Amino acid sequence: MTEVKAGVEYKINVDGNSFLLDQKKYNLLTYINEMESITEAAKLCKISYRTALNYIDKIESTLDIAIVNTKKGGSGGGGSTTLTEEGLQILKECKKINAIMELHRETNEIEAEVLEIDKEKGVMKIQMNKLTITIPLKKEYDVGDKILALISYDNIFIMLEPQASSIRNIFKGVVTEMRLKDEMVRVKINVDEVEIYSDITLSAGKDLDLSLGKEVFIGFKALSIATLKL
Repeated sequence: MTEVKAGVEYKINVDGNSFLLDQKKYNLLTYINEMESITEAAKLCKISYRTALNYIDKIESTLDIAIVNTKKGGSGGGGSTTLTEEGLQILKECKKINAIMELHRETNEIEAEVLEIDKEKGVMKIQMNKLTITIPLKKEYDVGDKILALISYDNIFIMLEPQASSIRNIFKGVVTEMRLKDEMVRVKINVDEVEIYSDITLSAGKDLDLSLGKEVFIGFKALSIATLKL
């Protein structure tokens, strides 16, 4: 059974109505979908049946939709509860976000400054120490703004030579650290005094014949960089 991590919240929007779905409510929907029972779902969430009903009512009244279908049993009882199409869609979107967050949980965080803005091309250049990177233009940024650039470890490609591709951000660096992590190799590369991490497979590491002090090229797509204004 999949649970969302504590502290994670999802903002759900339906026809102009919004609701902040927290850990317990997300898990409740997940368990209802798996167990087809509010009672069993409440037990797994370690909340009372009444609290579970209150959670459901709050979501439904705020978003103005039905998220569960309850079927009564026959003479022997044994009814069941399933998620409606809207409830399943909410759960699907939350799981999608959760999967993306899990995939990109390891991220390079680098402080930078907006160096140049080209509105005509829709791009801007940011500078990290001596490293200059081109990324899509953010309308709320101005030249001189301090920002935090976020690049997932698995979005950093390592090459022995620059290659013709759609990747425009390609830089030369030196391998300064290598360590095994969960069947992957975590490589730290110094690029113009900026330390950047990349996660690659063991087979890729062998093919590249990586070693400390080796010169390599790293590359990443401009769209793989997220930024926050400091």
